[in-house]
Amino acid sequence: MKAKRLGIFPNLSKEKVRIALPEFVELCRDWGLVPLLPQQVAETYGCAAYDLDKPTTLKTLDCAVSLGGDGTLLQMARYLVPVGVPAFGINFGKLGFLAEIDLPGMGKAISRLAQGNYAIESRKMLQATVVKGEQVLASAHALNDLVLAKGMFSKLAHLRMFINGKPSGRYDADGLIVSTATGSTAYSLSAGGPLVMPGLDVSVITPVCAHSLAARALVIPLSECIELKAVPGSEEMMLSCDGENVIEVGDDTVVRIEKSPYTMEFIRLTSRDYYQTWQQKLMRNI
Repeated sequence: MKAKRLGIFPNLSKEKVRIALPEFVELCRDWGLVPLLPQQVAETYGCAAYDLDKPTTLKTLDCAVSLGGDGTLLQMARYLVPVGVPAFGINFGKLGFLAEIDLPGMGKAISRLAQGNYAIESRKMLQATVVKGEQVLASAHALNDLVLAKGMFSKLAHLRMFINGKPSGRYDADGLIVSTATGSTAYSLSAGGPLVMPGLDVSVITPVCAHSLAARALVIPLSECIELKAVPGSEEMMLSCDGENVIEVGDDTVVRIEKSPYTMEFIRLTSRDYYQTWQQKLMRNI
């Protein structure tokens, strides 16, 4: 049987990751996996390499793993989602809702992966298209969330929201978060949004520090099309996708948010259910 080619996406800015990486590579080899590392560090560990600038090298991967926190996993997802490579994360950070495996469970996780003792879970994503007139200025796909927020020097974001073309709200706030069910445990949760089961096909709309007590989080079907427009005369705002800036948005621009054609394929290596995971993660952080 052909050995699985495992792409390793390490956050080498974390000391714990740098310390654990040699052991992790050897663990993979012990279980008959072929570890691949980024081109710039692969030779140091005697591994084959993948090149993020050449997506064809990522297509050769059977699966992938991030070593770091949820941010590392989101960065990995940007590269893997378009080529359909399933992945999981080992958490070296704090909360780590997306990175399913904690450091002490690293060995068991690799053994289960090597033996094929896992499940694949598809997570829905969001797509943002930024349009000015008939011109598409930018597009992005989010596993966690899309955020339209005030720029560095803006005092407040003034937004109008349309759902399926119908006026559905005005927000005077620091910004507006539109998250997937998966992303409900990220920025949206910090801003007062609800916890949502990751398997649900919904979008969660959460205002950030709204200047109205009537502004509340809203959960709608993922199939609905959301359009965000700045109120005329507003200062420019910034659209970000999973924590990365995408483009500045003016009052002559429309941000259209809808279901993405992509999904993220997660490798599930534990039997923990989401209710248990939420309790463990949240209680640990108190």
